[in-house]
Amino acid sequence: MTTGVAVLAAAVALWTLPGWLPRAVVRLRERVFAWVNGAEGIPVPGPLVGAEHFEAVYSHPAADGRSAGAGLSDLFWYWLAPGAHMHQEHLEPGERYRTVARTTRQVLAVRHERSDELATAAVRRALDALPADRTTRVRLRDLLMPVWAEVYHELVFAEPCPRDARDLVVANADDVVTALKCTGLRHLDRRDRLTAYLRDRVEAGTCPVVLPPPFTAQETAWYLQGAFFNTAVVQMSEAAAHVLLCAGAYGPARGQVDDDEALDRIVDETLRVHPLFGIAHRITSAPIDVGDATLPTGSVLLFNYLAYQRTGTAPDDTFDPERWRTLRPRDAHFIPFGVTANRACPARGSAPVMLRAVLRGFRRYDVTSSAAHTRSMPNRGPAYLTPAGAPGPGRARLAAMRLADRWADVGRSVQQLVLGTVMVLDARRRRPCTTYFREVRA
Repeated sequence: MTTGVAVLAAAVALWTLPGWLPRAVVRLRERVFAWVNGAEGIPVPGPLVGAEHFEAVYSHPAADGRSAGAGLSDLFWYWLAPGAHMHQEHLEPGERYRTVARTTRQVLAVRHERSDELATAAVRRALDALPADRTTRVRLRDLLMPVWAEVYHELVFAEPCPRDARDLVVANADDVVTALKCTGLRHLDRRDRLTAYLRDRVEAGTCPVVLPPPFTAQETAWYLQGAFFNTAVVQMSEAAAHVLLCAGAYGPARGQVDDDEALDRIVDETLRVHPLFGIAHRITSAPIDVGDATLPTGSVLLFNYLAYQRTGTAPDDTFDPERWRTLRPRDAHFIPFGVTANRACPARGSAPVMLRAVLRGFRRYDVTSSAAHTRSMPNRGPAYLTPAGAPGPGRARLAAMRLADRWADVGRSVQQLVLGTVMVLDARRRRPCTTYFREVRA
């Protein structure tokens, strides 16, 4: 009897593994990260800084430090190598940052018609490579990454993106985001090949975007790689995948592909439910008074986008684009591209237009998925694309996708724990950010 009970208990534990093990491993991974890096940071919103003070603190002139002085910066610099010290988001305030930020704004200051045109053409090329008469299973993030590689290559170089250059950009961006999600170790050789391509273009005078002296060609290459071929490609690939998954599950979207306002509501609602940015950290350069408290100089502020957006007048996770007919962004605490006064995303003008173009470009397909859809999207967005008039995947295939994704998450969560721990320890050993600022300020 005891043996039978044990066997039954083991069977139940095994069968329910996908329901509890991934969450348990995530909690364990968070403890490992805290154990290695130490407890650091003041959550905003949180016990000390409420949601009512979020934007005021984020916009405060003293909330301007970016990397120096924060232990967790070593890990981010490790993930964003090479040239993390030239990544726009990790430059300290000052003339170097202003020059880099101004250059980025100039590159992205394109007419909405041009943004739409670039995204539409790149999406068309990607979809034309798929079968036109049957359902195809894809990973949306993987399908879309070459799209944004082409778009941002053309924005930077003012010419169509060659296949070999596109492959370099995709290999680089995929390696960065894979390491960030701890589903794989970083491979600097893949990233270095893109750096060499960009540096060669800068030195040959065939890159219209260059940083002025005293920036070097190498620094310009690292800047381009970080701003456009890491961050922009990764963020837009995931944003577009989120938008397509949400729209695919939202029935009315099928009849709204020619209504730009309806498409904009779908994009906004996607970014409300699945904000692209998780937590942004800033280091205070002077004390900041918040209500009855004072945040001392050197405080690491952890601004949680999702938590803040859940404190507004639309605090739920229900996907309902129609709410944006009357919902005001300010009332919803809606900050999909950050806070204007403190390093807001420079693509905030072009990105929504391009995401709308993606929705319009996919109108020839029904997008169907039964896999888990989370903000971090470690599964890369599995989905079925069914051309108009072709038979869909059917219940059996959708059930199989759901089951396969649930069990894949079990192995993936353990993989993230192991590889994440390895990278955290390696970053702590190397201390790239700490070493850089120690040498620069010596």
